[in-house]
Amino acid sequence: MDNLNIRTGLRAVGKGLTVLGLAIAELVLLCLFLTAVPLIGIGLGVLLVPALAVAVRAVADASRRTAERWSGRAIENPYLPAPAAGPGLKGQWQRTHWVLTDPATWRDLAWMLVNPVVGVVVALMPLALVAAGIGGLLMPAIYRPIADAGTNYYLWIQISDLTSAWYCAALGAVLLTAGLTTGPALLRAHASLARTLLAPTRTAQRVRRLTDSRSDAVSSSAAELRRIERDLHDGAQARLVALGMNLGVAEQLLSKDPEAVRAILADTRKASAAALTELRDLVRGIHPPVLADRGLADAVRALAMDSPLDVTVNADLPGRLEAPVESAMYFAVAEALANAAKHAAPDTVSIDLWYEGGALRGQVIDDGRGGADPSRGTGLRGIERRLAAFDGLLAINSKPGGPTTLTMELPCVLS
Repeated sequence: MDNLNIRTGLRAVGKGLTVLGLAIAELVLLCLFLTAVPLIGIGLGVLLVPALAVAVRAVADASRRTAERWSGRAIENPYLPAPAAGPGLKGQWQRTHWVLTDPATWRDLAWMLVNPVVGVVVALMPLALVAAGIGGLLMPAIYRPIADAGTNYYLWIQISDLTSAWYCAALGAVLLTAGLTTGPALLRAHASLARTLLAPTRTAQRVRRLTDSRSDAVSSSAAELRRIERDLHDGAQARLVALGMNLGVAEQLLSKDPEAVRAILADTRKASAAALTELRDLVRGIHPPVLADRGLADAVRALAMDSPLDVTVNADLPGRLEAPVESAMYFAVAEALANAAKHAAPDTVSIDLWYEGGALRGQVIDDGRGGADPSRGTGLRGIERRLAAFDGLLAINSKPGGPTTLTMELPCVLS
């Protein structure tokens, strides 16, 4: 073994002792928690369970961080959001109910039952192999003092001559190599087991994703309402107020200056047309009429015709879908087209829409410069938030230099 592997193996032996320390703490907390649960019936457990749950989760988080350091893969927080518990005994009972009904709590306890057994193996097996290996390697050096003392046995191996001592040294080298090799392997296996028991379940991930998407949807809806209010106030409302003022002036000048009235009425007619256009644009931004009248495929084709890019649309939809789902996909495609025109400078864009496996799927492919990254802008994050509100997904494949492929999926049923 080279020096790097030796250092890695020795560090793994030391880390195994850390596992053993955590395992002992987890075993103590497991016993305390399981003792506190039956005490709920007399009220004492209502106070003890939430307090012990804090310690249980802190130690479980330490195991998660340890597994992350050793495997390089993070383990997400698996716990359900805490309830808005009130003060007093009622609030304490709500916290207790939250702890006991969270599946992650029982997965933590299962880990605390398994880890002490696994921790002993992870900690002591490499340590024992390394210690035995070092002892075997030292056998030739200590053979002569033993022989001089008249002792013919060392541990379980009878030493009759120096050759036997060198046999022990060879066996020690094998044991030492095994100990230095199994240490890192056992740590990786331990991290994999920790990920199995301490990572969030699919249900917990779904609940957390839906909670986050609901929060995003509420924030997006509030922002959209503010935008509509601002557009109405600054646009159509201002024009309608100006129309009223113009008609008032025209009414005053009607008998005195008919020519001025005619000019005012002409301006008023233009202003009313502009206000009507702004109102139509506003309605189109909320829910395009073509989407409501003709469905998603024709609405996306109309969107492609209005785009400055060379856009091809291929749609294979067997029927109308739920209106909110059609709207979400329409605006996601619109945002994707806007992003492509603004950042990618593509020559061509293709849009595919189809229904498969209980989900509406869309794919936008452009041959632009690529390198699309949700962390560098709000456009892709906006698409993700819009789709997440319906438990949908966005997959991005965008290498530098292109092409860029956005694949969108929205679970839904045909109407």
